[in-house]
Amino acid sequence: MAGEWPRELQAYRGTTPKMDGVIERGEWDDAVKFDTRRLYFAFQVTDDVLYGIDTERWMPEKNPKAHELTREGWPWFGDEMELLINATHTWKGDENAAGDGTSWQMVCNLTKSRLGGVGKGGLLEGEPRSDAKAWETYQRWIKTGAMEAVAKVLPGGKGYVIEWAVSFDPCLEIAPGQFFISGDKEVKMGLNIAVGDLDEKEKGAGNFGNFHHEDWFAGEKNKRTNLRQWGTLRLMPGDKMTKSE
Repeated sequence: MAGEWPRELQAYRGTTPKMDGVIERGEWDDAVKFDTRRLYFAFQVTDDVLYGIDTERWMPEKNPKAHELTREGWPWFGDEMELLINATHTWKGDENAAGDGTSWQMVCNLTKSRLGGVGKGGLLEGEPRSDAKAWETYQRWIKTGAMEAVAKVLPGGKGYVIEWAVSFDPCLEIAPGQFFISGDKEVKMGLNIAVGDLDEKEKGAGNFGNFHHEDWFAGEKNKRTNLRQWGTLRLMPGDKMTKSE
């Protein structure tokens, strides 16, 4: 396994989706998927209270700079999802993501983004924010379109959709200077996915940052960012529809 947690997703070659925050009929029937240059994810989140939309944009006591788009800010503060990939499917101990193409942790927030600022959802630089080089790498990926994500509130306002695209080069570096390509062999990578839910401040009393709750694809509490705690993403040869026939 790419990580030690016994969960996995299989991805096959499929059609190229439109990054617009709308899951069109049939568009994601072949998900999780990739084409000749990018890996794609789609998430539909049910949420009855959207932070900063149904609530005021209240601030956490632990960080009054939470919404600054700097290394002092908290990119994950809000209704958000995080994607974590370990392209090398290796680790030495309990280390977290390196913050480069080998392993990374990125954030898509519903109400703030690097490209749109506070008020418009999209991608933000994830962890490790303390590493200036990682921060610069993530920011470059966002600004150049190497990684792209669109977040959009569902009609009726009771949730949201995120469509997320990850370029093989430079974001999936399976070996030094070697990036994933769609081929005839299965490739395993480490994978984790997180969803964070922020509602009214009082609903998160006792939780870090007053978050209402968070859920993860894999890992133990307080250890889920360790590479060894992640599940496995299996990038399969061939087309999913062909395999199922």
